[in-house]
Parts: sequence; C-alpha cells; structure tokens
Amino acid sequence: MTFKTIKYNTQSQPEFFKELRSRVEAYFKDNNISKYANANMKFKTAFMIAIYFVPLAFLISGLVTNLYVLYALWIMMGFGMSGIGLSVMHDANHGAYSKKKWVNKSLGFLLNFLGGYHKNWIIQHNVLHHSYTNIEGYDEDIKNPLLRFSPRQKRKKMHRFQMFYAPFLYALMSIYWYVSKDYEQLARYHKKGLLSGQGLTLSKALIQIIVHKTWYIILTLVLPIIMIDLPWWHVLLGFLIMHFITGLALALIFQPAHVVELTAFPEPNNHYSIENNWAIHQLQTTSNFADKSRLFSWFVGGLNYQIEHHLFPKICHIHYKKISKIVKATAKDYHITYHQHKTFALALKSHFTLLHQLGTGKYDALQKA
Repeated sequence: MTFKTIKYNTQSQPEFFKELRSRVEAYFKDNNISKYANANMKFKTAFMIAIYFVPLAFLISGLVTNLYVLYALWIMMGFGMSGIGLSVMHDANHGAYSKKKWVNKSLGFLLNFLGGYHKNWIIQHNVLHHSYTNIEGYDEDIKNPLLRFSPRQKRKKMHRFQMFYAPFLYALMSIYWYVSKDYEQLARYHKKGLLSGQGLTLSKALIQIIVHKTWYIILTLVLPIIMIDLPWWHVLLGFLIMHFITGLALALIFQPAHVVELTAFPEPNNHYSIENNWAIHQLQTTSNFADKSRLFSWFVGGLNYQIEHHLFPKICHIHYKKISKIVKATAKDYHITYHQHKTFALALKSHFTLLHQLGTGKYDALQKA
C-alpha cells in the first residue's frame, strides 16, 4: 500500500506564515530567550517524573501495607503518567525540549514507561496528526471504530449515544494503547511504508514493542503484586485506576482542541490537495481553551494553546502563552479566524455537543442547510 501525501495550496496567503514566523523569531531574539526548556520547564519535568516514579518505587519496595495508601499511590501515578505524557514526553518527541538530541530522545523514551511505544507515537502524532489535522483517513487522532469524530466518517446507529459512552471509552484509552493499539498501528504503518522514516523494519519494531511492553508490565504490575502483602486484585484494580485517570486526562485535553463546533474537517480533492496552505489549515482545524488559567496550562503542558503548538511544534510549550499574543494578532492582521474557548468547561461542552451532532446526524443536516 502506497501512502499518498496531501498537498497544501502554497499560493493561499503564503505571506501570513512568513510574517508570523518572522514575528515569533523576533520575540525570542529581542528578548534573548531560548526556544527550548527553561528553569520552570526543568522543574516541571522533575515534578512530573517524581509523582510517577516515587509512588512506583514504594509499590515495588514491599513497604505498602495499607489499602488506602495503595490506592492513593496508584491515583498519584495516574496524574504523574498524564503529566509526563502531556508535559515532558510530548515536547521531547517533537524535538522541542532541548537542542541536544540525546536529551529529547531520553525524555521521549519515557513513553515506554507509560505502556506505549515511542516510535509509533511519533508517526501517529508528528507525522500524521500534525501534517494532516482533522483530515479523515490521515489523522489518526480522529480514528476510532466506536466513535464518529468527523462528518467524513460513516454514521452508525450506535453513534446516536456516543456523547454518553465516549467518556468510558476515553478512560480505556491508555490501557487499550498498551494491550492492542501499538500492534495495530505497527501493521498499518508497515503497509503504508511509514516505518522506514523512523529507521525501522517491521520485525525490528515488533521486537522492540514486545520487549518494552514485557518489562513495563513486570515493573508496574507483576512486581507490585509479588511485593505487596495485600490481595492481588487490589493491585490490579489500582493499576487500572491509574490507566483510567490517564486515558481520561489525555482524551479530554486533546479532543477539545480539534473535535469541537468551531473547527473544520477539510476534505482533499481528487488530486489529494487542500484549498488552503498548511498554516491556515492548522488555524481552521484547531482551537485553544482556558488561556487565563496558569495552573491548568502548567499541568497540561501548554496544550490548551494548541494553535501555537501546531504552528510551532519545535518550540517548547513553556513559551506558548507569550507567543499566543503574537499569533492572535497576526491572524487578525490577515483576517484569519483564531478559534478559542474562554474556559476548559466551554471547550468540553463544545466537544460533547459536536459528538451529539455527529452521532445524531444533526451536524450533517446543518451543513446541508
């Protein structure tokens, strides 16, 4: 199977991104600021790693004998797992954490300590999602056999209720990732010829996935069951709670950035072309939220500034709040809509409203009206 790339219209307001990039570059140069991680980011990295690995160390030490402490540690690890995924691993695998490649590779590898496979993530997120945002058949962030995320997808009877069952599927996201998703992606990426871009063959990637997932389950589940003097099913339940927290956190941060009422779902023509240039496409398919909440933004890795992240994925997220003012002003100068919700709650409301519209067919009817 040959992977057919989508082409963007380079003649559609090319001056917009050129000017935007110039202004953002000037911000860093004029203020003598590095685009990479600063002291705040390094502190956050240590914090997120600590709230995942310190509880894990207690779990495998055999010192835990209290049931309430056991569950508290797993819950803490759920937030640590989310924090590493959103705030540390994400930047590193974009090459945005440090100018030193070994630092990015090391921190990006943390994904394997969360049950995922970093090479698959790079293909899904960097190659497909960022290049082809909200384009059906390309962006795998809107690919789910049980949910209709795009009007380009076939509507099924069960989708009528997707607004209600979606949160339960979101909670299963990271455990599904560990159990099945990586293997499914590997087969799909092999057929599309996407593995070679990561220096992989099918057999090499498969061996890596099996090895990483084996030591992950031994470290996070088998050892705690052996070492903790409590019934094994409490440990298993704690492990699942950790994954449920992570799945919900990841889904409820990423989906309201793209699958909301404000965003578009462009369809390429028969020549695999999109009518706008890449930068304008990102603004049409992406939405920010909760830009006034510093603590929230700090924990979610600045991914509430999703527009800035999509336009400048090589810039560490710690700088997104500042450059968002530049992006917003430049978009206004060129009469390009800048999508955003004032609060996270409004973004979630818009996401689930769209799920309802897509599931019941109301969205399709509105588009035809």
